[in-house]
Amino acid sequence: MPRLEEIPPVPLTLEGAALLHQMARVRWPLWRALEAPKRAEILDEAAEVLDGLEKNRSAAYELLGHKGDIMLAHFRADFDELVDVQRELTSLRLWDFLEQTTSYLSVVELGLYESTGKVFAALAERGIEPHSEEWKAAIEETLQRQREAMRPRLFPEIPPAKYLCFYPMDRRRGEQKNWYQVSFEERQRMMQDHGAIGRRYAGTVKQIISGSIGFDDWEWGVDLFAEDPLVFKRLIYEMRFDEVSAIYALFGSFYVGKRLNSEALRDLLTI
Repeated sequence: MPRLEEIPPVPLTLEGAALLHQMARVRWPLWRALEAPKRAEILDEAAEVLDGLEKNRSAAYELLGHKGDIMLAHFRADFDELVDVQRELTSLRLWDFLEQTTSYLSVVELGLYESTGKVFAALAERGIEPHSEEWKAAIEETLQRQREAMRPRLFPEIPPAKYLCFYPMDRRRGEQKNWYQVSFEERQRMMQDHGAIGRRYAGTVKQIISGSIGFDDWEWGVDLFAEDPLVFKRLIYEMRFDEVSAIYALFGSFYVGKRLNSEALRDLLTI
């Protein structure tokens, strides 16, 4: 029978929609230098494309602060569709007047700590060797069952909330504190406690976690959607006292924006 230390420490995950966040700054001097009729013509073209993208799980936001003017969030079935979105946007004449300040690529991810613990324990009890064909078949059966049950969460619609807060994050892996060297059981316990905080904000904030290991510079991306941006501060502040965040979390830059439809985009760029 496999010993406990032989069981893989990696929790199972489910992957869903492909995500691309694009942050851009308007090249205001170039934009203002255009004659008004030409600006209006370019805006008409951009507004039509934005309307079409919104029907296919994209959204635009007016960024607050110096990190850019516009943030675009795209949720698609796979990376191929994200490539199509990127090409469509870069073909716009308006794109000549935007400068991307950064972007972020990821996929919706659901961690299955509880299910992982149960299936690993059951397989060990049956004496099935880790990574054997029988082991792999049992794991895939568990994942497929969870994929069907979790499909709405794996391929979500973009919430219509007024505000979006996006930020990337890592789990600490330094010399003194290393998340990836903590036992599976301890990580499972901490993640359960961590998740309980988020659930207390259900109804006021919608959270979508995406994995980016191997895709971008951080390990996860977090999207928070809410009508009141103060909820972002309250939720994230409370989580800072949680063991997972207080000891093992590292955070990247935060981006907060207000939802832009095509008419609001016109208002932003009409001078």
